Amino acid sequence: MNITFDQLVDDLAPKKFSWKGKLWVVFLVIVILIGLYAYIQQLRQGLIITGMRDYALWGVYISNFVFFVAISLVGSLITAILRLSGVHWSTPLTRIAEIIAVAAIIMAGLTIIIDMGRPDRMLNLFFHGRLQSPIIWDVIVITTYLAISILLLYYPLLPDFGILKTHAQESPRIRKWYSTLSLNWSGTNDQRRIYSRSIQALSVLIIPVAFAIHTVTAWLFETTYRPGWDSTNFGPYFIAGAFVAGAGAVVAVMFVLRKTYSLENYITDEHFNKMGKILVLLCLVYLYFNINEYLMPTYKSTEEEAVHLRSLFTGQYASLFWTAIIGGLVLPVIVLLFPQGRRPLPLFIVSLAVVIGAWWKRYIIVIPTLSHPFLPIQGVPESWRHYSPTWMEWSITLATLAAALLIITILVRFLPIIPIQETAEEKGIIRVTQINES
Repeated sequence: MNITFDQLVDDLAPKKFSWKGKLWVVFLVIVILIGLYAYIQQLRQGLIITGMRDYALWGVYISNFVFFVAISLVGSLITAILRLSGVHWSTPLTRIAEIIAVAAIIMAGLTIIIDMGRPDRMLNLFFHGRLQSPIIWDVIVITTYLAISILLLYYPLLPDFGILKTHAQESPRIRKWYSTLSLNWSGTNDQRRIYSRSIQALSVLIIPVAFAIHTVTAWLFETTYRPGWDSTNFGPYFIAGAFVAGAGAVVAVMFVLRKTYSLENYITDEHFNKMGKILVLLCLVYLYFNINEYLMPTYKSTEEEAVHLRSLFTGQYASLFWTAIIGGLVLPVIVLLFPQGRRPLPLFIVSLAVVIGAWWKRYIIVIPTLSHPFLPIQGVPESWRHYSPTWMEWSITLATLAAALLIITILVRFLPIIPIQETAEEKGIIRVTQINES
């Protein structure tokens, strides 16, 4: 495909929303407003409006938090690992992965605050936090990961902002913002050298931080001596699951954006094929950790573990457990082993199944364990022994998911979905100004 630089910019520059895009934004805002109303009630009345009690100290909020943390790992997978590996086919996907990572980690932090009955007590973590507590470690790695993720999203945008400040068909106000955000980028050799080294350093730095955030989140569970959580496997188990959820999210978003903005020439069927291969590999690795996670407790068969496993395999949570395992892992592997399964539409459907299964997998990691304490609480209502989220909990949870999608939507509206400068360089397209300068 032979195109000029101006045609490339026209194809990849941010586009205004169509009526469908505006309707999508209105829908997300409505979901967020309903959740905001529910959260105001939670602030007024306390956590009594939720289904959490003395047995279920954690509920759907923590499940949602672990899910957001998992999704955020995609930034290090696509942007850092593949970039450092010298893989160029992933260039059209890096910006999508970075946007998803930033949206997810922002909402992960907000979800923790939502889970607190008194959000003002968040300050106690900074004023009275103890380094012996994994909660402090979690706060540190989340804020660090957020900062690096934002920088890893922003730095590669500098050349694109420099292009958009003159080429974008936007209002003068927005073009002025592009000019400001470009930090006077002109593409000089010194700028390119600093730019390249900065991205390289961030790509190296984000990988251990990304692994740390998932490992520390796993430690929040592991340090609690309960059946289902008492496992040294939890760290790599969480990381493997996060790679699966993040890769699934990228596939789903890239399919929607390709369809919406007619990017078939840039996000090709081959990109879906390769992402499908990555996804099937990650699913196989995660399946291994799942087998390891449930096989050893079954083999040891202590009384507490046996009760917990029965609730998952044949009991109260069996339908949810097997749906998440079979529908979110086993069937996707089977489908993706065949080339036809890695076509855009089948892969999109599989990715949705993977992401939905990933969310419910976090739910069954959190909830069943809390239903089987070592020392049953005496003299409490029978309803306290079972956890079921209230409609207000669901409203708030859905609002956080909608807020993450809204962040992605807004960023997609004002940022080029596919890196313009990198794409032009890889296709050998040179700007007219560059020819004149040379």
